[in-house]
Amino acid sequence: MKKLLCCLVMFGLALAATPLAAADLVVPEGFTTLFNGKDLSGFRALGHYPPKDYQKLGEKERQELDAKSMEEFKKHWTVAGGELVNDGNGPYATTIKDYGDFELLIEYKTVPQADSGIYLRGTPQVQIWDTTKEGGKWDLGADKGSGALWNNKGKGKLPLVLADKPFGEWNSLRIKMVGENVTVHFNGKLVVDDAPLENFWEPGKPVYDTGPIQLQTHGGEIRWRNIFIREIPRSSR
Repeated sequence: MKKLLCCLVMFGLALAATPLAAADLVVPEGFTTLFNGKDLSGFRALGHYPPKDYQKLGEKERQELDAKSMEEFKKHWTVAGGELVNDGNGPYATTIKDYGDFELLIEYKTVPQADSGIYLRGTPQVQIWDTTKEGGKWDLGADKGSGALWNNKGKGKLPLVLADKPFGEWNSLRIKMVGENVTVHFNGKLVVDDAPLENFWEPGKPVYDTGPIQLQTHGGEIRWRNIFIREIPRSSR
């Protein structure tokens, strides 16, 4: 009996340690899946590129840029164990679809010296970085934590609280964007409270009404999982 109980316990531990397959994704009610856990479906490749400049490209120019970006994209992005993995280089994972108002759920795990973020409507960004002194960016505000709108000059630039987990642990973000305003909960804590996302590309102008969500690559490995989105109808504002 003891031997059977021991085997059952070991089997349970093995299951707990096994990454969830794509079919096992638990999608929160009202949300849809952005990353299926199996491949790069739903994403295209684009770097730090002004949305309006991209829209102005002719069809041939856009196809050439997309093809070149995608070629590089596949060198640096992989799917492993139900996780979307980037080695810290290459263009950004960019949703094929553009979004207006939305609520985004996403988890990430990164490494020392990494510096990343999430572009909203193609605009930087919800900041992710190494918050330790060894990361070398305390002079830029890294000591205050991740999860805020670092490219803002006003409200929302720095997080309300430091909520980062130690390296090796998963961090969770809940990002809600309605109109220009963004609210971010980071590991269950409010870090941005209804702050307007400033237009990095055209300072002084409102942020764009729609645009893609981009997962930035910058300086170190980052892993993403459980990426879900809920679109918010404009009429419900």
